[in-house]
Amino acid sequence: MFDPMYFIIIAPGLLLALWASWKTKSAFSRYSRVRSMTGLTGAQAAQRLLDGAGVAGVKIVPTSGMLSDHYNPVTRTLALSREVFGSPSLAAIGVACHEAGHAIQHARHYAPLWLRSILVPTANIGSSIGYIVMVLGLILSSANIVFFGAILFSMVLLFQIVTLPVEFDATARAKRLAVEYGVVSGQERGGMAAVLNAAALTYVAAVVSTLLTLLYFLLRAGLLGGRNDD
Repeated sequence: MFDPMYFIIIAPGLLLALWASWKTKSAFSRYSRVRSMTGLTGAQAAQRLLDGAGVAGVKIVPTSGMLSDHYNPVTRTLALSREVFGSPSLAAIGVACHEAGHAIQHARHYAPLWLRSILVPTANIGSSIGYIVMVLGLILSSANIVFFGAILFSMVLLFQIVTLPVEFDATARAKRLAVEYGVVSGQERGGMAAVLNAAALTYVAAVVSTLLTLLYFLLRAGLLGGRNDD
């Protein structure tokens, strides 16, 4: 059923997400054409950060997929997309150092990273079931079902909120340590930072979009003073 109210409420989050995605791709594309003075590849840059921080036992491997870079704390594997792994560009170095920042967080027992790992199972349940339950509640005109679905879906929001300090801290570590360990010069830091700052916006957009989705269903069900009838 078409509901204009849905698009009115969700629109700011959608626009922010689209803008953040465009800004990230644009920054990465621009600085992927700028070679670092050191000539280090993304993989070598990540290794230098880990060595400088005294973090051993982390495997750095290539993986498929555009910007699919991630750190797995369970296997202690830092997976870099192929356009990052072997590229000496400022964009590649920025992404690789950011992921190395997560590995350093893990080694330093950074509390928000630990909390985020704990929340993964509940967030997966909330994302796969919560939305469906909320929709079902509206179809059945049951505020109780919508509320139950909202509780499940709020686990996604909680996960995303906890993710913010994790990502911001990894970015801050990457910017600081890349210069400190000679991966990039002070003049090059700005290009690397442009890529990481743009990527950080995508996490903010995710929080806003999820929050607005919850707001819509709660309003539509009459749980926040809205109406559940047409």
